[in-house]
Amino acid sequence: MNAVAIIPARMNATRFPGKPLVPIAGIPMLGHCFHRSRLAGISDVYIATCDEVIAEYSETIGGEPIMTSASHDRATTRTAEALKIIEKKLGKKIDIIVMVQGDEPLIPPSAISETLKHFEDPNVKIVNIMSKISSEDAFRDNNNVKVVVDNNNDAMYFSREPIPSPWKGWQHLPRYMQTGIIAFRRESLLLFNKMDETELERCESIDMNRVLESGGKVRMVIVDYSTIGVDTPEELMQVEKMMIEDKDFRKYSL
Repeated sequence: MNAVAIIPARMNATRFPGKPLVPIAGIPMLGHCFHRSRLAGISDVYIATCDEVIAEYSETIGGEPIMTSASHDRATTRTAEALKIIEKKLGKKIDIIVMVQGDEPLIPPSAISETLKHFEDPNVKIVNIMSKISSEDAFRDNNNVKVVVDNNNDAMYFSREPIPSPWKGWQHLPRYMQTGIIAFRRESLLLFNKMDETELERCESIDMNRVLESGGKVRMVIVDYSTIGVDTPEELMQVEKMMIEDKDFRKYSL
């Protein structure tokens, strides 16, 4: 079973333009995600982008940029286009694609590698990492994608709203947040790319709702850490403070 990591990145992010190259502890955010993917044991890490400035930076850190269309609104469709380009270049098919979002610079390498273990189950087609939400502010923050799961830990729904509903109080609830690590079997990623955007995907602005609305399954895997997706300058400052003390940061920053 061969696997590659693909990091989709673009400069024109709606909520925080230019954030892939914003420095955190002296290294652009995208660089943190790249180095952590390498530390996860995935030797082939590609950066899918439509921006020359990102491609140029990728080459300076030993990454291989894959130029994709500027028309993508979804990270998953950009990743799917990159896969086709990579396979053509390598002359072979890729079994597993780990999509690593470029705006979670504190993601532990162990979380990236954790996704691969679950494909030993032939029924699992897509694996998404989730973590527990510890504060009410984070639970209510629309920048954080929440998920509810069934007894098999398959996703039932993704939302930017606090789910399950906190109308009876929030502390007792199973509160989980989707992280930006999603791994696909090849056929599942290509199928996603062929499907039209769905209504719930559009209104929530969450890729994986397309899978659920179309009858597919997403296996959610809980990890024991909290991550921060950088969507605002305030979150950037918070991550900067945490990065200095991060043990994985020392492995590639020295």
